[in-house]
Amino acid sequence: MILPALFFYLFAGICVASAVMVVVSRNPVHSVLFLILAFVNASGLFVLLGAEFLAMILIVVYVGAVAVLFLFVIMMLDVDFAELREGFIQYLPVGIVIGGIFMFELLLVGGGWVINANVAKSITSAIPSNVSNTEALGLVLYTKYIHYFQIAGMVLLVAMIGAIVLTLRHKASVKRQDINVQNARTPEMAMAVRKVASGQGLQDADAAEWVQ
Repeated sequence: MILPALFFYLFAGICVASAVMVVVSRNPVHSVLFLILAFVNASGLFVLLGAEFLAMILIVVYVGAVAVLFLFVIMMLDVDFAELREGFIQYLPVGIVIGGIFMFELLLVGGGWVINANVAKSITSAIPSNVSNTEALGLVLYTKYIHYFQIAGMVLLVAMIGAIVLTLRHKASVKRQDINVQNARTPEMAMAVRKVASGQGLQDADAAEWVQ
């Protein structure tokens, strides 16, 4: 019992410290690296709980895809964070009020939290003993809580679309394809017939019209 307890405190301590460093770090690249470290230690806690499938998913999906994607996006965008911090003082009072409300809610929940000795008996459905951890998780997630799972997917989809809309920028100097304009073009708009006299070319005054 001593060895599992030591591993628990090790993983939990590093995970909490990494989560704090994600918020405290000034460099966003360092924040993403600390986030990856927090995910790795959280997967270690899942292994101690016997949920090896969740541990694998946490490493493969969040560390291998999401966190690395965040890191590449931050490095490629080259965001000027000094410019983003210019309005920090202006919104500081609002942030303090919101942070105070969240802290009050956390203290309220923590103060009223009582560990029930019969919490194991309050499980509505017994966990099957003849199936694997992955199959048991699938039975619960895709049968009993399928509606909540679909609602969560729709919320994430709306959030993704909103993030794309908010970050989309159009530059006037960049030529973009407009399908409606292309479909509406007629032969008269696309070309013009000019009768050029023999031995003469186009005049410089007609150059702008031809380019258009």
